[in-house]
Amino acid sequence: MKKLIITILAIMGGSFATLSAQEDTACSLVREGKELKVDLNLNLATEGAKSNRMIVLTPMLVGESDTLNLSSIGILGRRRYFYYERNEKRYPEVFENENFRTNERPETFRWRETLAYMPWMDGASLKVLKQVYGCCNDLLEENITDLKKYKDYHPAFQWIVPEAELSKVRALQGSAFIDFVVSQTDIRPDYRENRREIGKILSTIDSLKADSDITMDTLYIKGFASPESPYKNNTRLAKGRTLALKDYVSQLYKFDENFIITSYEPEDWAGLRRYVEESNIDNREAILEIIDCDLEPDPKEWKLKSTYPKEYKFLVENCYPALRHSDYRIVYKIRTYTDIEELKKVFQDAPAKLSLREFFTLSTTYEPGTEDFSKVFEVASLVYPDNEIAKLNAANAAMSVKDLDKAERYLAKAGDSPEATYARGVLAGLNQKYSKAKELFEKAAEGAVKASNTELQKKAQQASAEMDEFIN
Repeated sequence: MKKLIITILAIMGGSFATLSAQEDTACSLVREGKELKVDLNLNLATEGAKSNRMIVLTPMLVGESDTLNLSSIGILGRRRYFYYERNEKRYPEVFENENFRTNERPETFRWRETLAYMPWMDGASLKVLKQVYGCCNDLLEENITDLKKYKDYHPAFQWIVPEAELSKVRALQGSAFIDFVVSQTDIRPDYRENRREIGKILSTIDSLKADSDITMDTLYIKGFASPESPYKNNTRLAKGRTLALKDYVSQLYKFDENFIITSYEPEDWAGLRRYVEESNIDNREAILEIIDCDLEPDPKEWKLKSTYPKEYKFLVENCYPALRHSDYRIVYKIRTYTDIEELKKVFQDAPAKLSLREFFTLSTTYEPGTEDFSKVFEVASLVYPDNEIAKLNAANAAMSVKDLDKAERYLAKAGDSPEATYARGVLAGLNQKYSKAKELFEKAAEGAVKASNTELQKKAQQASAEMDEFIN
């Protein structure tokens, strides 16, 4: 919103002196979301009222379709002041506002008021009505000074239409910590917590099989063992236990022969490193050096065990069990949705099944700047948290409903494309940082030229030119 800096320099001889805009004062007219804050300094130094007279100053916001009178300020002559003071109950409206006895008035008065913003206020003028009353409340003089128009900033957003996916391929993944009897590879479902751990994989498969919109493509299983030597035995265990899990799952479902693909890693040194790096274990840095060294697995494990026996024992008891795990990943496909009503239902029930393009298609059914419109892009950014286009469109949607803090958070993850730079210019403009906005629009225009984006180039150049009106 454009910040209007307005000062009444003087009120002299029953009529207004020249009024001007000065940026070195605190007087302003600023929109903040759903509020319009008016902050105005009135110079009362030369505005004295004769003994029986009263001067009333009333700021007004005057638009094409409506007018709003704000709270008045009164300056009363000596006799008039005492008269109203003695008859306060008869004239309560006088004492509801700020009033001063003429010889006790301040040199300047800071007048502030917060209004509920209405659309008609865009383009409205801030005026001051001066009325001079004589005895018996006769209106002796009245005039209005027009200070300056309030102009709202209406940005033109640059939406990004995501590319359509030819095939909506997704994946669910996790880890199952299945216990085996020492040196054995056969699965025992009732051994320790195995039924629960195996259930992680089975429940994932069941949830996908139950959804008619989903077709499962591949189940990947990768088995790991902990780094206890000998490496050769760990290779046997990791490979054998992975195949055992594959056979167990295959017996429960009628999958194609090549549906389950397995792999294995004899010793999970990467998992051990993550654990040590995130811990406060003694000799942490030295242990990490051993883990990262170029020794073969068995000599490396022996060096760790012999050099730091206390820490090694701690790791065997607290870390190694979690290194014996089976990671699984199920790749599946989701069908495409084209019917609008179906899109709305999926959005309500399972938005993660929608592609970014489908989110965008759904948004076109709502009026831009509405809560429903904004919500579509907000949910899309949650479903695709690392996608820059999702963040950029969500930022635009947030700005369309004047949620500037949320827009700023989205833009922090929207990348550095010309479109993102343009959106940051829009945000700067909405925050009344017009010089910064102009700079960003010019940068966006340069980027658009390099990207051969004629539409964005023209929009950015036009937005830059518009900033000149606000800056000046």
